[in-house]
Amino acid sequence: MTPIESRAAVSLAGLFSLRMLGLFMILPVFSLYAENLEGVTPTLIGVAIGAYGLTQALLQVPFGMLSDRIGRKPVIIGGLVIFAVGSVVAAMSDTIWGVIVGRALQGSGAIAAAIMALAADLTREQKRLRIMAVIGMSIGVAFALSMVLGPILNSFVGVQGIFWLIAALALVGIGITLFWVPTPEKSVFHRDAEPVPALFGRVLANSDLLRLDAGIMILHMILMAVFIVIPFALRDFIGLDSDNHSWVYLPVLLLAMIVMIPFVVIAENRRKMKPVFVAAITALMLSLLGFSQLYHSLIGLSLMLFIFFTAFNLLEATLPSLVAKVAPADSKGTAMGVYSTSQFSGAFLGGSIGGWVYSGYGVEGVFLFATGAALLWLLIAIGMERPQYLTSHLVRVGAIDGAQAYELQAELSAIDGVGDVAVDVEAGIAYLKIDTQVVEPSAFNRFAEY
Repeated sequence: MTPIESRAAVSLAGLFSLRMLGLFMILPVFSLYAENLEGVTPTLIGVAIGAYGLTQALLQVPFGMLSDRIGRKPVIIGGLVIFAVGSVVAAMSDTIWGVIVGRALQGSGAIAAAIMALAADLTREQKRLRIMAVIGMSIGVAFALSMVLGPILNSFVGVQGIFWLIAALALVGIGITLFWVPTPEKSVFHRDAEPVPALFGRVLANSDLLRLDAGIMILHMILMAVFIVIPFALRDFIGLDSDNHSWVYLPVLLLAMIVMIPFVVIAENRRKMKPVFVAAITALMLSLLGFSQLYHSLIGLSLMLFIFFTAFNLLEATLPSLVAKVAPADSKGTAMGVYSTSQFSGAFLGGSIGGWVYSGYGVEGVFLFATGAALLWLLIAIGMERPQYLTSHLVRVGAIDGAQAYELQAELSAIDGVGDVAVDVEAGIAYLKIDTQVVEPSAFNRFAEY
C-alpha cells in the first residue's frame, strides 16, 4: 500500500476500534450496575443493553448515503458528537430509562457506512480488500479488549465512569478524524463498499444471502442475551466479585482467538468453508446448552465460555467472507449494508428478548432460549449452497458506451476463473468475481482504461 493507504488503514481501524470499545465495554458489567437504577426491571436491562442496535440499524444506511452528499468527515464527526452526547446522557442518568435513551443516542451516531465509504475513497480498487481486512481485524481485537477492560475499569471508576470514558474516546475519535485520517481528493460513490437502493430487491431475493443475514442477526441476538445473565451467574452462583470477572474473560478470550485461527485458514485456504461454518454453529449451540447446565461451576462456565468465544470469533470472521463470496459482483456494498443492518437488529432483539426471558425464566431460561436460536440457525445454515471461492476484483475500464460494455462483459465472462461480471458504464468500472487459484488478478490489467 502507498503511505496514504497505510495511514488510512491504521487511522480508520483506530477510529472503528474506539467506537466498538465504547459500545461493548459495558457489556460484561452493565447488568450488575443496572440493578440499582430507578425503575429497573430485567426486561429493561436487556433493552438498555441492546438499544444502540435499533438506532444503528435504522440510521447506518441513511448516514452512509448522507456522506455521499455532504462528505465523509462531516458525517463521521457528527456521528461521533451524537455518540459522545449519548454517553454523557447515560453517565448522568440514575434511571434505567435515562440509560436507554443514552444507549439509543450512542447507536444514532451510526458512522460505520461512512467510514467504509471513506476507506474506499482513500484506496485503490486492488488494495481495498486489504484495508477492509485491517478494519475487520481491529473490530475483533476491540471486542476482546472491551470484555476484559470493562470489569477492570468498573472496579476503579464504575459504570458511570466508563460512560464518561466512552464520551472521551468519542472526542479522541473526532481528533483522529480531523488530524490523522487523510482527506480524499474527492468522494465518489463505490458500489463495492456502499449500498445501492435500486439493488436492495435483488439482494433480498437471494436466498443464500438471506441465510447469512439471518445468521448474523441470530449470532448477535445470542451475544446480547447471554451477556445479560453471565455477570449474574459469575456473581450469584459462583461467588466471583464483579471486579474479578476479567480474570475469567482474559485467558478464555486469548485462547479462543488463538484456537480459531487454524479453522479460518482451513475454511479459506483449503476451501472447507461450509463444513467449518456449520461446525462452528454446532459448537456455539453446544456451548449454550452447556451453559444451561454448568453455570453453577467456575470450571464448567469457563470451559463453555472458551467454546462460545472460539465459535463466536470464527463465525464473526467467516460470515463477512461468505457474504462477499455469495453477493453478485456489483452488489457487494448493498449486500454488506443489509448484513450490517441485520447484525444491529439482532443486538436489539437479543437484549430485549433476553431481558424478557430472564424476567420470567431466570438464568437457565436465557441459556435455553439462546440454544434454541442457535439450533434454528443450524437448520437454516445446513441448507446453504456450498459457496464458490471467488474474490471480488475491480477493473477501471474508463469511458465506454453500452455496446462496448456488452462486448467487454462477454469477453471477461469467457475467461477461465471468472464467475460473475457486471460493467457499470456510468462509473467506467467492471466488477468481477474471480477464482484466484485459476486466474491472477494481474491478468485483467490489459482491460484497464478500455
